Amino acid sequence: MGKKRIVKKTGGGESGNKKSASRLPKKKLVEGTLYIQATFNNTKGLVTDKAGNAIFTSSSGALGFRGAKKGTPFAATKVGEVLGEKAKTIGVKNVNVIIKGVGSGREPLVRAFMAYDIEITNIRDVTPVPHNGPKAKKPRRV
Repeated sequence: MGKKRIVKKTGGGESGNKKSASRLPKKKLVEGTLYIQATFNNTKGLVTDKAGNAIFTSSSGALGFRGAKKGTPFAATKVGEVLGEKAKTIGVKNVNVIIKGVGSGREPLVRAFMAYDIEITNIRDVTPVPHNGPKAKKPRRV
C-alpha cells in the first residue's frame, strides 16, 4: 500500500463537450464536397470545402467497428450520421458527393447523410475500372 493521493477538481463542469466542439472549424460553410471511399473492409467519409480543403473526416474504424464489421452497411450508416451531424453544426446546406469503391457502404452512407436536411446537388462515381485486368499467369512448363 502506498500513499493515497487526493485529486482536487477545478471548476469547469462539462469538459467532454468542449473537446469535440474545439475540433470543429470555427468558420461557417454553406457548400462542400462529400468524398466516400467504400472498400470491402472499411468505409471512409471526408467533407471538404469547394477548394478541396478537408474540414472533417470519419470512418467506420474510427467509430469503434473492428474486423469484418467495418465493411458493413450498418457501420457506413453510422459514419454518415456522424458526418451529417458535424456538417449541420457548421451550416452546410448542399454538397456534391463523389463515391469511390465497390463496398457495401456506398448507398447507406449517402442516405444517412441526407437525413440531416442537407441537399445533395449531384452524385459522381469515380471508381477506377481496369481496361485489361491483371497480368495473366505465365504458362506452365512441364
